[in-house]
Formats: sequence, structure tokens, C-alpha cells
Amino acid sequence: MNDELFTIGHSTHPIGHFVELLKQHGVDAVCDVRSHPHSAYNPQFNRDALQKSLREHAIHYVFLGKELGARSENPDCYVDGKVEYQLLAGAPLFARGMERLRRGMEKYAVALMCAEKDPVTCHRMILVCRNMRPFTARIKHILADGALETNAQAERRLQHKLGIYSDLLRNEQQSIEDAYDAQGRAMAYAPKAPADAGGKGR
Repeated sequence: MNDELFTIGHSTHPIGHFVELLKQHGVDAVCDVRSHPHSAYNPQFNRDALQKSLREHAIHYVFLGKELGARSENPDCYVDGKVEYQLLAGAPLFARGMERLRRGMEKYAVALMCAEKDPVTCHRMILVCRNMRPFTARIKHILADGALETNAQAERRLQHKLGIYSDLLRNEQQSIEDAYDAQGRAMAYAPKAPADAGGKGR
């Protein structure tokens, strides 16, 4: 099994540059984890347009935003009107998406794609990659200039960003998990007019 997983944010890249970033690192399959695969400001990354552009360069496209997106339609994944990433990661739909991702990695060099330029501010890292760590230690984020940042490097940057480090009461690994939790809470989706959001009243 190929245990290497890439991620990339489409940001405001011209489509040609985006494709070159993928080709630079041998990516031949893009897994779109946006809940809504459309961009009002960057229409080159609307689902149909993106799929067509990737096909022209022999890069496969699969949409897993329903399974691995950050905007759940399941009210049980909400706490106080906001998505709770730990609940989302424990949902059967998310598990099915993760299984599809792992199966895809057996055949393809996969890049998770979302909109955010920086992985530490995107659920592709904070939610999806966090839960992929038991299956692979080779997670790499493709940055806007084509450089690669390992997930471990991104975790250290996240710790620095939030000022969360190991101390007397928590070891290094616990401080990393605490940083993931804090960033997840800060980023969590909250519908403007949630219908029965709040899940089970927690």
C-alpha cells in the first residue's frame, strides 16, 4: 500500500499553477473534501470546471465532501450550534469516507484538496489528517510555492501559533492533541440559522 498522502489548498491559484503543483509531486488523484465544491471568487475550482481541467492532465478527481467535509448535515455532530470535530470523526459517514480514502491510496498518489491556503487553518489537516495519522506517518502538505511541509512540521507550527506546548501536566503528544482540539473549536462551522443544531443539548 502507498502510505503517502498529500494535501493542497486551491487558494486563488490559476488553474495552470495548481495543476503544476500536483504534477511536481506526482499526484494523480485529487480528493475534494470541501463540503460545497464551488468557489464564487475562483470559478476555476468549481467542481465541474476543476474535474475537466484535471482530466485533461490525466489526474483523477473524486468528491468526498459529503463524507469528509467540515459542514455536517448530522445534528448529532453539533454542540451548542457548532460542529464538534470529535463527534464528526466518530460518525459512520466519516468512517466510510476515510475507508474510501485509504483504498484510493492503494492505487493512486492522492492529494486531499480544500480551499484554505494554509493547512493549519483548514479542516483537511485539523480533522482529516489528524484522523489519518494512525494509518500513515507520511502526510505532506503542498504549499503555495511548491515546497512540502510534513504534518509533524505543521503540528509544531500549530503549537507555536496557539502557544500550546508540553509542560508539567502534559507531554509533547498531549500538547499536540490539545492544539488540534483548540484549533478545531476555533474553526468549527456554525450555521447562521441552525435547524435543531446543538445535537443532544451539550
